[in-house]
Amino acid sequence: MTSSQSSIANDDDPFESINRSIFVFNDNADRYVLRPTAKVYDAITPDVAQAGVNNFFNNLLDVNGALNALLQGRLHFALDNTERVVINSTLGFFGMFDVASDLGIPQYQTDFGHTLATWGAPRGPYVMLPLLGPSTVRRSFGTAFDAYASPTGQIRQNEAEWGLRALNLVDLRASLLGSENLISGDAYIFVRDAYLQRRAALVNDGQAVDDFSEFDDDWEEDDL
Repeated sequence: MTSSQSSIANDDDPFESINRSIFVFNDNADRYVLRPTAKVYDAITPDVAQAGVNNFFNNLLDVNGALNALLQGRLHFALDNTERVVINSTLGFFGMFDVASDLGIPQYQTDFGHTLATWGAPRGPYVMLPLLGPSTVRRSFGTAFDAYASPTGQIRQNEAEWGLRALNLVDLRASLLGSENLISGDAYIFVRDAYLQRRAALVNDGQAVDDFSEFDDDWEEDDL
């Protein structure tokens, strides 16, 4: 990394030394616990069942998406996601089948971190959260809100709530098993840059931000 890149990174990642330590912890937790569990899940669960589980949790995300679209003042997106939830929860057998997509109803992907961005809340520095992975200060507050506001968060039985969260995590990790070889160079920087690019694209309605690894001066206008 050049001295210029280092100074820029320090502005957006002032906690890099701590973040790297947490990144190592997360990597070890993944290597010795989560990844082996995901591999067993992937091996014993038929593809059609995995697709159903993935659709089920996407349906729950659509509930959050509808709420956040409403908070953002994007009523047409809120209506789209609400329609998706109604259709997939009924015709799609509790969300196991994505009938809404087959009918051409688009999914609005958003979260409360995105909502805070639309309200003008600053992004804050990049942070690596224990077990939860890459985030920003703003997105961390969003994650807490989304976890509570989600249908899973409204379950009053702890065993059922955490069982669903664990299944969601394992299913998500299983879906990433084929992507592990994409990481190159410094894994920490690769994950950080990829995460910030994805978050920036989300707030820009899917448009990628150029030169994200250089942390452009106008990033704060476009990022999450």
